Formats: sequence, structure tokens, C-alpha cells
Amino acid sequence: MHDPAPPVWRSMLFVPATAPRFVAGAADRGADAIILDLEDAVAASEKPRARTLLEAAIPQVSRRGADVLVRVNRPWRMMVRDIEAAVLPGVAALVLTKVDDPEHVRAAAEMVTELEAERSLPTGAIRFLVLVETAAGFFRMEAIARAHPRIVAMSLGAEDFALSVGMRAEPEGLFYPKQHMLFAARAAGVMPLGFVGSIADFRDQEAFRAIVRRSARLGFVGASCIHPLQVPVLNECFSPDAAEVERAHRMVVAYDAALAAGQGAVQFEGAMIDVPVVDRARTLLARDAAVRARLARAG
Repeated sequence: MHDPAPPVWRSMLFVPATAPRFVAGAADRGADAIILDLEDAVAASEKPRARTLLEAAIPQVSRRGADVLVRVNRPWRMMVRDIEAAVLPGVAALVLTKVDDPEHVRAAAEMVTELEAERSLPTGAIRFLVLVETAAGFFRMEAIARAHPRIVAMSLGAEDFALSVGMRAEPEGLFYPKQHMLFAARAAGVMPLGFVGSIADFRDQEAFRAIVRRSARLGFVGASCIHPLQVPVLNECFSPDAAEVERAHRMVVAYDAALAAGQGAVQFEGAMIDVPVVDRARTLLARDAAVRARLARAG
């Protein structure tokens, strides 16, 4: 199984595969990933045509280094057609929608493996972002997150989930299910994506920034968005702060020097620090390095 390093997907911009103007301009928006959508953003009558447009869209949206994902539909017959169309060179991952159980993921993985072999693609190169969007899927999230090695990330679809449980897609009601999803993803070793709010509200930039900052503090590492105005906010809030990075570097240097000197207790800038605190600093530094590498690849 192909096993590259986890991607950096701070911002993931949805682009309807059937919208030539959006496809042409997507690469200039600065998103880490572009999600070519075959699902909600495409009318039912247009879905067959959307599949035929993927191959030409992939080099357009990725020309400045963005990863390309394809969001597929859930009804099985449509999903099979979508996967047949989407397993192409240049596709980094499929976004599996309305995942209710691990079997859904394993069936999709079996299809992708067959298509990779038929099309001479590296086995396992195409990974999965799984979306849990129903009450049924919610109670199986940990099993879903562990369902297959192709899974690299998980998210909770706020609007569909809220509809499924009969509530509004507001931060108060979404806090618990979003946090539960994050715990399930972390336990399985996959990236938790999203923010505690609805993807639909993008007009109030400062309110959106506050939501994303809070979500980053809660442990989310990136999110999808439906409007280009959201991209710079996601990139900013899901990147380590420069002052935090500098402090983390000083902390690690001080801690390692203290250990090398045989000190049992380590003091740093007026406070005692222990292993979890230092490990958090190391994680922050690794994240900063990964973001910088992503930016370097994008030029």
C-alpha cells in the first residue's frame, strides 16, 4: 500500500466540475487543495457530463501546486460511476460522502484498487477523506476512521448532519459532534478536518476568522470552504503563529540542553515544563515545517 506523508490541507476549496470559470480560476485562489465536486454543487441532470470534465479539469486546478480531490455521490449506483470517472492521474484523494459504516469505505477501496491496477496507477496512491453526515454514521465514527489504510482525513458534514438530527447548523449544537469526530480521527491516526460552525456562512470575515481560530485551538488542522474569500482565513488560522513557533524552538533547545546536562527538572522562561508540553512544541515545529514545505512546492 502506498503510504506517503500526511498532506497539508489547511484550505480545501470546493469547485463544481461543471463551472468552467471557477475551474479556470481555482489554482489562483491559494488553496492547499481543490475539491472538484460531483455532488451537491452539480445538478442531477448534469452529473453524467461532470464526470467527463474531470480529466481536463485536473491539470487546470493543480497548476500552482494544489492537491486535487474529487467529491463523489453517495447513492451506490452514482458513486460507482463517479469512482470510475475519478480514478485518474493527478487525483490525490476521493471525498466519500454520507459514510454510515466501515463497509462503505471498504467497498469503495476495493473499487479504487481494481481501477488503479487497470490504469497503471500506484496501488494506494488515491486516498480517502471520509465525511460523516448522518446520525447513523455518528455512532460508528471510530470504526469508520479505522476502516481502511486509504483514509487520511475525516470530517463531519455540518449541514447534512444537522438536517439528519433535526437541529440548526450552529456552533452550539455542532460543538459536541464535531469534537467527537476529532477524537475518533485522532484515535485512528487520521487528520481531523473542519471547524465548529457551518460552511455556508462566509460573508462575515471576522466572525469566520474567530470560528476557525477557535477550531484550530480545539485540534482541527484544516477545513473545506465554498468561497475563495475563506481561503486566506483558513490558511492563516491553520498555520502555526510565528511567535508560537519561535517560542517552541526556544523551549525544545532549552529542554534538550537540560536533559543533556543531566537535569531532572527543567525550567523554561519562568515555568516548569515536562514531556507533554515539550512534545506539543515539537508537534508545532513539525507542523510549521510541513506548511513551509507545502508553500515551497507551490512556488
